[in-house]
Amino acid sequence: MKKTIRAALLSGALAIATGAAPLAAFGETQMPVSLFKVVTAKDEVIIGLNVNELRALGGVEKAPAGIIASTLASRNELTVWQYAVSRASDGGLQVAPLRQIGLLAHDSLRVEPYSSPLRVLPHD
Repeated sequence: MKKTIRAALLSGALAIATGAAPLAAFGETQMPVSLFKVVTAKDEVIIGLNVNELRALGGVEKAPAGIIASTLASRNELTVWQYAVSRASDGGLQVAPLRQIGLLAHDSLRVEPYSSPLRVLPHD
């Protein structure tokens, strides 16, 4: 299993990955979440942003991974939700928010769209 990133421990240079991330579908009352993999020289982490968060960054219709990377580069830091696979109450697997983490821009950072066949839960 891949190592997870600790809050605010990203290293390496920023290389922007482009392309639209698929949105996971939910019920009508839940906001869909797009998943992204943030990769560094040391490890990687899966993060999730909902439509409102992507819209605030300017990346719903554009290449969201590139927008996230550009925002991180310009702000030098970004607070996001880390996602991980967990067990649902029915025993099945799901991708759920784990905790909020801080990402720091650094040299070998890469952001790329991530998809999962599992149900993706929204975050608050």
